[in-house]
Amino acid sequence: MKIIAICTNTFREAVRDKILYSLVFFALLMICAGSVMDRVTIGQTDKIILDFGLASISIFGVLISIFVGVGLVFKEIDKKTIYSIVSKPIERWQFLLGKYLGLILTLFVEVALMTFGLAVALLLFSTKGLQFPFLFAVLLTFIELCLMTSIAVFFSSFSTPFMSGFFTLAVFVIGHLTQDLKAFSLRFDVMGQMFVKVLFYLLPNLEIFNLRGWAVYGKPVPYDQVSLAMSYGFFYTVTVFVLSVIVFQKREFK
Repeated sequence: MKIIAICTNTFREAVRDKILYSLVFFALLMICAGSVMDRVTIGQTDKIILDFGLASISIFGVLISIFVGVGLVFKEIDKKTIYSIVSKPIERWQFLLGKYLGLILTLFVEVALMTFGLAVALLLFSTKGLQFPFLFAVLLTFIELCLMTSIAVFFSSFSTPFMSGFFTLAVFVIGHLTQDLKAFSLRFDVMGQMFVKVLFYLLPNLEIFNLRGWAVYGKPVPYDQVSLAMSYGFFYTVTVFVLSVIVFQKREFK
């Protein structure tokens, strides 16, 4: 019950912060983009709407996970409510888990509504209509957002919002470039190659969640990659969250 209460309160705070207003902008953007592309492209409307829509879901979701996640603990410290929370009969891991689940609920609602907006755009402007396999790309994008949120929570458990946001954004960018970095490391010396290898194995490989190419070009869904990505995302998220709890448990509030 304690975790559920914290989760619900976190979700309400996120809504009060007008985070979900971005959905209105997204829906209007999708409709306008679909209308424009329908006139200026020949036979490419479906691909452009899907590519643009899926990329927008990912970008909007990551921005929200970063901006909301990095202020997770700082807001409680700033409002002085953290002192009353840690003094109550509630474990710190319960507090952190409730906050995290509240953020995930916020992201779930946002992704669901943006997916609905994308589906409407496809129905209105696509020549092929609505094709549900694109939902697998949305599913893996949501898994990626859950992972990025856990990383934002990890950094927020010991750092300031600015630095937490910077570190989380850096992980997101590097996570999509790990394969390129590994290939590029061959140009470095031995120390440089070792450093890149450490980054490669330590940071998440976020490209494993990218199915936009399959969705845009109508390729058969690679179910083995979907299951692998879901398992990878789950275990990486749990590992990062456990590290967050360990760090948060040792943090002193004065």
